[in-house]
Order: sequence, then structure tokens, then C-alpha cells
Amino acid sequence: MRRTGSGRTALLAVLALLATAPAWAADIEFYQTVDRTEVGTNDTFKLTVVVVDAPSNGKVRLPESDDFEILSSSRGSQRSISLSGGGPAVIQDITRHELLMRATRPGRMTIPPATLTVGGRTLRTDPVQMTVREGRSGNTPQAQQGGRPALPDPFRNFRNAPDPFRDEPEEDDAPVIPRGDSDLFLRASLDRDDLYVGEQATLSLYIYSRVDLSSVDAVTMPKLEGFWTEEVESPTQLTGEQKVVDGIPYRAYLLRRRALFPVKSGTLSISAAEADITTGFLFAGHRVHRISNALKVKVRPLPSSGAPPNMSNANVGTWRLSLDVSQTRVELGQPITVKVILDGVGNVKNVTPPKLTGPAALKIYEPTTTDRLTPNRNRIQGRRVVEYLVMPQRTGTFTLPALQFPFFDPSRRQYEVARTDPVTVTVEAGAGGVSSLPSTMTPSQVADAANEQKNVLTASGLRPVRHQAHFVGPTQPVWLRPYFLVGVLAPLGLLAGVAFIGGLRGQLASRSQAGQGRQQAKAARKRLAEAEKLKAGADAGAFYVEVEKAMVGFLEAQLGSPVGGLTREALGEKLAAAGVGAEARTRVLFVLEACDLGRYGGGVDPGERRKVLATAAAVMEGWAG
Repeated sequence: MRRTGSGRTALLAVLALLATAPAWAADIEFYQTVDRTEVGTNDTFKLTVVVVDAPSNGKVRLPESDDFEILSSSRGSQRSISLSGGGPAVIQDITRHELLMRATRPGRMTIPPATLTVGGRTLRTDPVQMTVREGRSGNTPQAQQGGRPALPDPFRNFRNAPDPFRDEPEEDDAPVIPRGDSDLFLRASLDRDDLYVGEQATLSLYIYSRVDLSSVDAVTMPKLEGFWTEEVESPTQLTGEQKVVDGIPYRAYLLRRRALFPVKSGTLSISAAEADITTGFLFAGHRVHRISNALKVKVRPLPSSGAPPNMSNANVGTWRLSLDVSQTRVELGQPITVKVILDGVGNVKNVTPPKLTGPAALKIYEPTTTDRLTPNRNRIQGRRVVEYLVMPQRTGTFTLPALQFPFFDPSRRQYEVARTDPVTVTVEAGAGGVSSLPSTMTPSQVADAANEQKNVLTASGLRPVRHQAHFVGPTQPVWLRPYFLVGVLAPLGLLAGVAFIGGLRGQLASRSQAGQGRQQAKAARKRLAEAEKLKAGADAGAFYVEVEKAMVGFLEAQLGSPVGGLTREALGEKLAAAGVGAEARTRVLFVLEACDLGRYGGGVDPGERRKVLATAAAVMEGWAG
């Protein structure tokens, strides 16, 4: 069946649609603008090329010049619809090309025009005149263009408003983008470059990248001559954070962060760091070598006004000093542990706490030092503990004097002194021991008393034995009694018999004592061999007990008398009287002193144990020789 009127109806519908359609702009708009025309060689500026209602086959060629470097480029499109006076809607398709650029030299230069090719026609924008100065320019970016007026600034009413962020801490100074490797560069920075000797500055090394990173193959940190350094942070994997440098977005990756403590004043140089970096993934990776910027630090000497005498340059920061005493009332022969604790903010591993001193009656052994670092917000802080073993030599009440630690506080720019209070220690006699010595003794008597055996009864503490005699006169002279002659001759015979038997027993006893001494010496060497097995064990006390027993047993075998209760001085005199040489006596006393320290002080390192064991073996072998 044939339809009628369908063609006419379709034609009318098309005409009606064309009548109501919006009116499209007939002309193409093409222009370029810059945000400012006066810049420095270290500044960046933005060039915007705008195309309005360009056909889809139009090709835009952006301006190129050896006088300008293009750091980044972007392209965006939008559609604009405007209504005016009740007429038809005006629709425009707008395409923007934005280039971030930088001048390569100072002078009066021209950005050449951009070109648009459409259907065989070529359109050109106007060139842009630029004034480039050396360094940085103080001008702020402002829209400057020839094709269209700038849009109104929506924030113009807030120009004079107070800055709500003026109290926020300043960020690190913005890095300068290198010209040859702007997509990936290495940068070192300091949180401060003007400080005092001994004050901390934090060095951070970052990778700034606009490309994908695969790995960091090698990092060479700068030479840090004139600094004491401590590692603060060394990430094991790359973790980036977004940062914008001169309007360009980068991913910043921390490689190293170190604390620097200058040890001398003046202007100190920090050389450039280097790194080998692989970009891309899998087989498309590309390895590059980057070198960071060098740095300089101005280091001021500590003020001379008010400086304590002989204060170390390491005593800079904020410090607290304290004493920790295990016990203040002990029995004679029991050790005391005293800890000198210095904690605060500063160069913990290089600072030296004051040395513990005391009276001669308290023997103070060489200390051990332990450190604990607790970095906070890239600042080095922590605690240094110096632990002393104190062994009382006699009873009485003694005082450990107060300690002082002078330091310079850079935040307050003045010297301070941290102090402790004196500590009183009371030493009591052990079970069955004597009381404290009289206070009226002379120094020589005190020294002699300190060398005597402790905790034993003295002769003055014994009462004499009571005895009553009864005398009776003889009734007959002695020489007239019948047993007088027998009594006179009997001692002579008995003396002869005793002399004979004594000589025989002496020969037998000398042989027996020599054999017994050899057996004791053999047992001592066997005990020393047992100590060899305990040398590397966790129980240091068992090792030193075994070595001491071996040495005491050997000395008793060689000297033929007990030595366990003797003081070190009395033992040395006895060895000298026995004809033992000075070197052998020194080795014996060293081994016994080391055993005391090892038992009461918690032990020492394996190297010290080997030294003690070797010295004991040398004493025994040298004696046998």
C-alpha cells in the first residue's frame, strides 16, 4: 500500500529542526597568552594556547624556540553555552594547550606564534614579547594576553586579609629543577644551615620523579668531613609523596636522612650525593645516574662568655643528670652498683657523663657504657648510662660526692649545669665480723687496717684464761729420789730416738707433700680445662668462679699453705716472699681481680674471658717451667 504525504512531512520536520537549532559561531578564535611577561632565568611561567570552535581535523603546532625550555605540557577541552536576549543559544568548543616554560638566558626575547592548520589554511597567533632577567624575578604571575581580556579574579577581595597560616612552620626551601634532567633529579636539603658547634642539623636526600621508578641500585652519600653523624631514617622500600615544584607535580621519595653534629666552627661544605636509579618496569627499564646539589653550613663557635672550663663541644643540647644506686646500706664484702644516667636531646653517643669518684675505702672498678637512642621528629635524643661496680674495703659511713655536667642549650643560647645530690653509703660488718674502725686512727693506721683480713676477730677481743696456782714444798730433794737418774738419762735416749724417727718421717713426708702438691696442681689445671668449656656460655659467673678456684688451688699447691682468705696485698707479699717474680705476681693478681669483677659485675665480653683464661694458663705453665 502506498503512503502519501510522508516525504512532505519529513521535509517539514527537518526545516522546523533547523529553524530551532542554536546558531554556531562561524569564525575560529585562535590566540596565545602568558601569565607574565617579565621573568627570571630561574623562574617558570605558563603559556596558554586557546582554540575556539576548531574542526576535528584541525592541527595545532605549539611554539618552539631555543630561548625557552618546555618543562611540561597539558591539553584540556570544554564546551561553553551562552544565552543572550532571548535569541538562540551560542555553543562553543574550547581547547586549551598549557605549557610550563622557562627561559634559557637573560635578555629581550620573543615567543614565536603557534599555528593552526585547517582545510589547507594556516592560522597564526600573535608572538609574545618577554623580558628575562638573571636569577629570579619578584613579579607575581598576572594574566597578560592580547586576544581576550583576563577573567575577573574571584579572590580580589581577600588580597589584604590576614594569612590564616602565618604561624605554620615553614617547609623546606623549594628545590631548583635542573635543566637537563627535570623528569628525575636528586636533591639534598638541610632543616637548618646556621647553627652552633655540636648542635644537630638534619640532612635529607630525596628523589623527585615524574616517571615510574623500578629500583634504586646504589646510593653514595656526601662526604661529611667535620661532622659527627647518626642515621635517623633509611627506608628499605620506595614510598613516594606528592609534591609540587614550580607548579609541576612530582613524586618525592626519601632515600636517606641523617643527623649531623658539627665538631668545628666555620663554613663547612657538604659534597653532592649520587645515586643509580632504574626507571620503568620489567624489560622496559632504563638506568640513569643522578647527582644532587652540594650544601654549605655556617657553624658558629660556642659563646666564650660564661663558658665552664674544659667543657666539651659535644655537651650541646638539653640534658638531665641522675644517679641510680642499687643500695646504700650493705655488709662488708657485698658490691654496690652505681649508674650515672645522662638523658636528653643531643649527640647521645658522643657525650661524656661525669666520672664517679669516692673515698679510698670504696674501690670503684672501670665502668661499662650503654646507649639507647629514641629519635623524635628527626631529632636525636636518648639516654647514656655509665654503670660502675663499687666494692667496700672496710666498714663505716662514706659519701659519694655530687656530680656536675655543664652543657650549652642552643634553644636558650646559654650555658646550663645539670647536678646530682651526694649519696651516703653505710658499710656494716658481716656475721661474726668486727665493728667499724675508730675515728682517731692515723692515715697510716687506716691504710694498714684496710690491708688486714676483714670480718675476723682481733686479739683485743679475747679474754685471758684464768688459772690459780698452789705451791707445796718437797719433803726430799729430787736428786736423792730413786728415779732421778732414770729421769735424767731417759730424755737423752728419747731425744736420740725422736731424732732418728723424725729424720725418717721427714724423708717420707717430703716425698708425700711433693706428691700431694703435684696432685693439687694437676687438679687445678683440670679445673681450668673445665672453665674453658664455660668460656662461651651464657653464665659468666660460673666461668669466673671456676677460673678463681683453679688459680687458688694452684697457688696453694705451689706455696704449700692456704691463700683463700688473704687480701690482694697480703697475697702479693706472700708470693714475693716465696721468690715469685714480679711479672708472675702481676698476672696472678690480674686474674683474681678480673674474676671478682666478672662475678659481681655481670660478666664481660667473650674477648675479656679469653684473655683471663689465657693469663691463668700462662701463670701455671710459667710456674712449671
